[in-house]
Amino acid sequence: VLDDWREASPLGQVRRVMETWLARAPHEVDDLRAAIADARPDALVVDVNSWGAISAAESSGLPFAVYAPYFLDLALPGRPPFGLGLAPWRGPLGWLRDALVRAVGRRTVRPFVARLNALRAGLGVGPVDGLSDLALTARRVLYLTAEAFEHAHGGWPEKVRFVGPGLWEPPSPPLARPARPLVLVTCSTELQHDGRLVEVALDALAAEDVDVIATTAALDPASFRAPANARVVRYESHGAILPHAAAVVCHGGMGITQKALSAGVPVCVVPFGRDQLDVARHVELAGVGTRVAPGKLTAPRLRAAVRDARRLAPAARRMADAFAGTGGADAAAREVEALLASA
Repeated sequence: VLDDWREASPLGQVRRVMETWLARAPHEVDDLRAAIADARPDALVVDVNSWGAISAAESSGLPFAVYAPYFLDLALPGRPPFGLGLAPWRGPLGWLRDALVRAVGRRTVRPFVARLNALRAGLGVGPVDGLSDLALTARRVLYLTAEAFEHAHGGWPEKVRFVGPGLWEPPSPPLARPARPLVLVTCSTELQHDGRLVEVALDALAAEDVDVIATTAALDPASFRAPANARVVRYESHGAILPHAAAVVCHGGMGITQKALSAGVPVCVVPFGRDQLDVARHVELAGVGTRVAPGKLTAPRLRAAVRDARRLAPAARRMADAFAGTGGADAAAREVEALLASA
């Protein structure tokens, strides 16, 4: 179970995440090998964070693709290092900053890479120099975003294919059209200490001329007190809510952020960790939403940030067009079919 929320420091959180991925890796190897024996597939598609499964896929000799629903950690011109939410910084000072941050990052992950390479050696596949190289062992990398949402434009490895965000969810009844603008507030589905986001949002929006739906996911909805204009539930279909939403207030998970933007809805991001600092920075620099640091999260600041985000609806709709232009699931399917043909 991912328990990075137990750590106070960002570096401690990163180490916890990597320990989790490494602990899962041997189980993934066994599970994927069993699935291959049972299904006898012609190709494999593996999640970018399944380090053991990627290594087992490479060992299998089958053609395989990696799908990445998160920002890839690739060093490209104009693209800052992943993890800290850094903005692109041009010129010699920017190059120096990025080189130093990447050097520190390589030193931090070196013990984890060594342990991963020991697992890979047991599978009969070669070592990787860094974790960012693991995805590139695949013949295709299905990148679940659009280049319009990225810092760097051009220069991507040939095997990286933008196919837009994954938007599927189980069918659900349509939501009745609300009488007032609707704001969706949502937490991470994988436990974080992000309940304060819901608490502050309910307070910030209580006197606004909006209706609020807050989905708490990993948190108990009974622990929150809803004002008259709000409803707090554990789960409700975001796909049903978003067509009526004026804004989304979230932690900055790539899933809800891109789902909101795909519906043309601007976002206000309060990033608590993981990849959320980078997502928040991409949102801000793309002009499709606002961000508030958790340490500065107050009702007045969040209220102002939501108001500012709502003014960015035209840019959010342009991002929705960019996502749609990638081709989505059809494009991803074509890439896998091309992978089979090339094999």
